[in-house]
Amino acid sequence: MATKLPKVDAVVVGVGWAGGIIASELTKQGMKVVGLEQGKERKTEDFLTAHDELRYVQRKELMQDLSKETLTFRNNTSQRALPMRKMSAFSIGTGVGGAGVHWNGFTHLFLDYDFQIRSKTIERYEEGKIPEDMTIQDWGITEELIDPYYEKFVNMAGISGEANHFRPKNWEYPTPPMKKTEKMDIFIKTTEKMGLHPFISPSANLSENYTNPDGISRVACQYCGFCDHFGCEYGAKADPLVTVLPVANETGNFELRAHSHVVDIIHDGEKASGVRYINTLTGEEFIQEAEIVILAAYTFSNTKLMLVSNIGKPYDPETGEGVVGKNYSDHFLSMAFGFYDNKQFNDYAGAGALGVSIDDYNGDFFDHSDLDFLHGGLISMSQVGTRPIGGNLAPLGTPGWGKEYKKNSIHYFNRQLMVFSQSAAMPNRYNYLSLDPTYKDAYEQPLLRMTVNHTDNERALHTFMTNRCQEIVQEAGADHVMAFDQLGDYNIGAFVPEHSIGGTIMGEDPNTSVVNNYSQVWDMENVFILGASTFANQSGVNPTGTLGALAYRAAEGIQKYAKQGGLLV
Repeated sequence: MATKLPKVDAVVVGVGWAGGIIASELTKQGMKVVGLEQGKERKTEDFLTAHDELRYVQRKELMQDLSKETLTFRNNTSQRALPMRKMSAFSIGTGVGGAGVHWNGFTHLFLDYDFQIRSKTIERYEEGKIPEDMTIQDWGITEELIDPYYEKFVNMAGISGEANHFRPKNWEYPTPPMKKTEKMDIFIKTTEKMGLHPFISPSANLSENYTNPDGISRVACQYCGFCDHFGCEYGAKADPLVTVLPVANETGNFELRAHSHVVDIIHDGEKASGVRYINTLTGEEFIQEAEIVILAAYTFSNTKLMLVSNIGKPYDPETGEGVVGKNYSDHFLSMAFGFYDNKQFNDYAGAGALGVSIDDYNGDFFDHSDLDFLHGGLISMSQVGTRPIGGNLAPLGTPGWGKEYKKNSIHYFNRQLMVFSQSAAMPNRYNYLSLDPTYKDAYEQPLLRMTVNHTDNERALHTFMTNRCQEIVQEAGADHVMAFDQLGDYNIGAFVPEHSIGGTIMGEDPNTSVVNNYSQVWDMENVFILGASTFANQSGVNPTGTLGALAYRAAEGIQKYAKQGGLLV
């Protein structure tokens, strides 16, 4: 029998960026908050000897244990979904700090077009431009509304950046852009020559020592090249461990419980009363009662908890009815590689978000009238630190094994220039999340089932963006250019940019969305959902800045709800 624990003001499921921000903001206002994290507790000191590509990149040291919790996958409903046994396409973080510990640090912000994609597309091109099965919808939010929360996030994290031609802001980044490298200079000069508008990418890797509005001080990035898949031993990369969680702990109002796997939300059909969780070290079962339940886990976990708890109507792709599980989508990479015979770069050095980008082909900044796709993507060149296992590329035509491969991979190790687009896959009626009828996790709950494939929109967009990347690499004077402009079926065994969104989406209408623009569940007013699972569609940029901004807005809404109750919208 589960042990009931004393009621608190709020229980937070998942202690990453979203959960950390909520814990910080609510506890500063005197609310008693319990944070439940299924992984172990971590500290910055744990990463002092973490420069190990095999352990962290290949063997996924900071990721979820798939033997206990995974998902099943199929491309369409005619196939049988099978469990994911190896983490290739996703980097599902676990442990205190979540994916916020192992992220790169790119902090690009969503466009107004992203938040109002349906209405803006119809306004410019008329409704016939939207394919019948593309389920895009407005979020009930605008860039103007979210902008103050973006400002809160970038100031808390100390984001380094500079002005962007396409997206002027009413505020400035709190720290200057990161240092430019030779490769960045090549990209800047090349794209300017082509009439494009480069800017140094906004980065959560500090360009200089910084103290944020909460009084948290951190030191500048050392450009060691170990950011993605790694924790930062310097604290130079903004993560929950060195920003928001110390603030929550300092209040005395926050209790963190690691090794706590939440099984379901307890409710009476109208309101939630808490959550049931298992201590993964002892097997003991507990019920944490709370006035407010906040889901702040990864996209898959948030969606699964709503489904297994029977909150909201599950989405049905055949009828188009229901909301929970709807509009799952991801990014896909469109890229071109350039190899120089005689030009060398210091590729061993870098930082997670060190790079240059252009927005010229992102969102609706370019005319789609004669194109057979919607949206686009940010095009970037980054210098994250080339490592020996993952960085051994060679020009097209080189054998994949043997003496010639060894010779070319060594020769071109520091002679590469990759230009890539993080292209935005649009939601589709038949791409969704549901519960698997066959497979269960270690806690006897159904696995989450993913049904996803690329559509004609993604295939056309991929070809277009690959060609744009290839043009830049060719103009940059590479001796050998390699690009692949055909997009196959969605494949979880291949690398994609790992930005899974949707499943508990935000919107203006309870019939087509799970949460309102305060992240409050329409069908259960004291449940709030934070994280990328609330994104109604993908953008052409990384999700973390928007995830953080929406968490700050949700914190504001939760404080209002704690005082007055009722739906906030």
